[in-house]
Amino acid sequence: MTKLRTSLLTAIALAVPLALLAPAAQAQPVNGLYVAAGAGVNFLQNFSAGEYNDGRSAAANDWGKASGRLGFASVASIGWGFGNGQRAEIEGNLHDSQVKCCTLNAGRSVASNGGGRLATYGVMANALFDINIGASWITPYIGAGVGYAWRQAKNVYNGSDTDGDNANSTDGSFAYQAIAGAAFPISGAPGLSLTAEYRFFGTLNTSHNNPHEAGTHIKLGNGNNHSILLGLSYAFNAVPAAVIAPVAAPAGKSFLVFFDWDKSTLTDRARGIIREAAAASKTTQHTRVEVNGYADTTGNPKYNQGISMRRAQMVAAELVRNGVPKGEIAIKAFGDTVLLVPTGPGVREPQNRRVEIFIR
Repeated sequence: MTKLRTSLLTAIALAVPLALLAPAAQAQPVNGLYVAAGAGVNFLQNFSAGEYNDGRSAAANDWGKASGRLGFASVASIGWGFGNGQRAEIEGNLHDSQVKCCTLNAGRSVASNGGGRLATYGVMANALFDINIGASWITPYIGAGVGYAWRQAKNVYNGSDTDGDNANSTDGSFAYQAIAGAAFPISGAPGLSLTAEYRFFGTLNTSHNNPHEAGTHIKLGNGNNHSILLGLSYAFNAVPAAVIAPVAAPAGKSFLVFFDWDKSTLTDRARGIIREAAAASKTTQHTRVEVNGYADTTGNPKYNQGISMRRAQMVAAELVRNGVPKGEIAIKAFGDTVLLVPTGPGVREPQNRRVEIFIR
């Protein structure tokens, strides 16, 4: 349990501090189905290894410590983005490394020249957070996951043993991981991104058959893997960047009402501008009052369309409270399709978070 606590605390220490930043940062979100895959190098930390009898007590030739070596890692996942920076996914992974087995326990003087390989196959459920830092070319993300992994020992043996004892079977255990990475959108391919990740992946100890001696088995201690991966991700519902088309203001008077980021509530300054617009409508010959809502590019298209409509409705309601007949008001929402200040995706531009009032 001590080793499990230590490993879990390691994973939590890597994931939680960044996770706490995610809600405040409000990520540029993935909305809907996505797939991802990656591959790279893996380093397996040193772990304990020993021969035990069926009563779970150490045999006379208990081995000691095995040394991890560089190896290979790969992952593939399918997931869903919730449109607010949060994602959930199911992942399959492989970690494959050579081992040098084993240094002997205290009191043993025979040097070891054993070895073998460990291949770990895992199925994980992950929660991830995309972090919007206001840059269109990179989206950092962090996450954590839990699941189950199968450790396949491939002739892991102690070279100092004279009876050929080895671990050569597969056993499963609880697995956990922490993830820190970044996605780099590929220009001209909406939804497609390069990814670069660091992953800490851990398993509990596993027990493997010892085919050379009846009544004994080889126990391999917790497996802690450190991986650096490069890969690709693809979001199926991504749309091309909005075409930035300036719109000529209609003839008549116009007023601009601005909003705080991710808000549709009116500030005191906004209410003052709306009062001016309402007063102007009473002294100007007009056929209608147009109220058009807009958003910046930090949300997905569906979210931006919704918040621009809510902003327009708030302004229209305030106009009515200031004496403008409801039947004279026409409300429209444009989301992030018409930008007052041209920007790329994921940019918090205050002047794009607006409602335009036209009196014509």
